[in-house]
Amino acid sequence: MAVGMQRRPAPALGDGLARFLHYLEVEKGASANTIAAYRNDLQQLADFIGGKLGPEASWGAVDRALIQDFILEMRRRGYTDTSVARKVAAIRSFFSFLVAEGLVRRNPTDGLASPRINKSLPRAISPNEVDELLEQPARRDTPEARRDQAMLELLYATGMRVTELVSLDVSDVHLGPAPFVRCRGKGGKERSIPIHEHAAEALRLYLEEARPLLARDRSEQALFLNRRGERLTRQGFWLILKGYAAQAGLGKQVTPHTLRHSFATHMLRGGMPLRDLQELLGHASIATTQVYTHLTRDHLREAYQKAHPRAS
Repeated sequence: MAVGMQRRPAPALGDGLARFLHYLEVEKGASANTIAAYRNDLQQLADFIGGKLGPEASWGAVDRALIQDFILEMRRRGYTDTSVARKVAAIRSFFSFLVAEGLVRRNPTDGLASPRINKSLPRAISPNEVDELLEQPARRDTPEARRDQAMLELLYATGMRVTELVSLDVSDVHLGPAPFVRCRGKGGKERSIPIHEHAAEALRLYLEEARPLLARDRSEQALFLNRRGERLTRQGFWLILKGYAAQAGLGKQVTPHTLRHSFATHMLRGGMPLRDLQELLGHASIATTQVYTHLTRDHLREAYQKAHPRAS
């Protein structure tokens, strides 16, 4: 943490949970059932902690011993290993979020043992489906459509998180001979991501022809603006994407995170080394990036089955 900066106070139990559920819905695009499961598991933990530490307790007061007590309580109540493992996985994700957001200093689940559960692999859409999605804004000639075209092109060109996308300022875009954007990821870590000419051209058109019509305050630094001339929010982008996904016939399967997964999968299938992809995605650990190798192995097996004369 930089000198002079102060960590935000650890949120109260209910407030921290609400923030996390909002993050799951807007940034991760989690289904209603998934969010309900997280809410149930984490509310059980909050109730347990409130009973131990009092109703005014904060998440910053939680340590590993308290979580282990909660796990023992779940076992005493007769929950199966699978159910307990799911709850522990939810708690891990929750505290990882709190740490990443600077709301607690340490993750009390670090080193915590739990039964293994299988994680579902990220879902990617095909390049043809991406093309269909990206073509939707081009069917309208409005400032908002130009903005949306630039946002969708940029998100798929870079694999940025939606939070990183809407946090961009105009000064973060560099459209010279080798165009790139500069974004700030988790923990404030900055990275530069090259962009292809299609995305660069969409950004040029937006900056030259659309953004001036949306901007009401010349001092506004945000790259992507809403109709009020203010920085577009994650929620705003999520609603925009849902509309275009429906128009493209892709339904509920497309979320902001879907484009990030699709970018990663398509880049690996195109031959990008895993370490380079890790840098582009802003993953702190190569292990996080390696989940995409499962998807490319599936693609390789399909190609093998089609190509080998004795495989059919």
